[in-house]
Amino acid sequence: MGQALLALHRSGACRLAPRSVAGDGVIFMLHRVCPDDGRAFAPNRILEITPAFLDETIRLVKERGYRCLSLDEAVNRIEASDRSERFAVFTLDDGYRDNLTDALPVFARHDVPFTLYLTSGLPDGTAEIWWVVLERIIEKADEIEARLPDGKRTFQARTVEQKYAAWKGLYWPLREMPEPDLRAEVRRLASIHGVNIAAITRELALSWDEVRKLAAHPLASVEAHTAAHFAQARLSAHDARVDIESGVARMEAELGYRPRHFSYPYGDPSSAGERDFALAEALGFRSATTTRKGMIHPAHARRLWSLPRLSLNGDFQDRRMLDALLSGLPFALARPIRSLGID
Repeated sequence: MGQALLALHRSGACRLAPRSVAGDGVIFMLHRVCPDDGRAFAPNRILEITPAFLDETIRLVKERGYRCLSLDEAVNRIEASDRSERFAVFTLDDGYRDNLTDALPVFARHDVPFTLYLTSGLPDGTAEIWWVVLERIIEKADEIEARLPDGKRTFQARTVEQKYAAWKGLYWPLREMPEPDLRAEVRRLASIHGVNIAAITRELALSWDEVRKLAAHPLASVEAHTAAHFAQARLSAHDARVDIESGVARMEAELGYRPRHFSYPYGDPSSAGERDFALAEALGFRSATTTRKGMIHPAHARRLWSLPRLSLNGDFQDRRMLDALLSGLPFALARPIRSLGID
């Protein structure tokens, strides 16, 4: 995909794309903001960008005439069909400590508002960052025997190439499993290979005191992202509601207010669908964001609980690629009929 974005940029097609393709604005999705540690095996680097690239992104969107808004301000504009100027919103999912230590200084330097979607189980220490746990297991192991939907499978993991093959062979089959089974298998593997799940959460996640410090900053807002970071569409309607309401209740207890906006964990079509959009609306959230790729268009005024976002992907930290994505052309070319990111 990276080469395709570079080719679009080189061709000049992005500069010629009509304004309608780029839409009215963009909601950026981030996870971690941290320096590149140079590790050879780092499959979750896709979820990491450097502070320098965040700085470059903010500079680029301002150069392209976008106005950086808070999520609340952007939703007001979407509802009002205000097309006077393009807007950009920055959102960060989950609740990593580097959002405070590394991302906040960049946003503050540029006076740019941002939203953290918090999984309340992270500061509570009850949620598992299982994708990082899996990475640490593979990093540590020479061989892994996993129980997957198609049966037991053994993966060699002695070389970097084998470790990436093991990641590919494990991650997506795990994602296809029911949430309780996924977590149980990762816990089993972690126990076998001596990886401390709770220690990883303590290492990477914000504490409640740190969340409060972030929430008190005038540029920051902290909103909801469930209690346990389960894929909502894979839960029963009752369990999905409980996961959301439990997270909201913990945030109210710790922060003193009820979140107004929501983000679906994972957020792809298999993880959040129409039932979940309706639930977010019924629970009183002003908006809810997915990870479905796309720009914000006028039609999203009727779809405030399934808003698309543009991922700042750790594999594509290149100004030219970002410029191509902001044109909206890649989405229009890839999905001519569904280029609004609405399903």
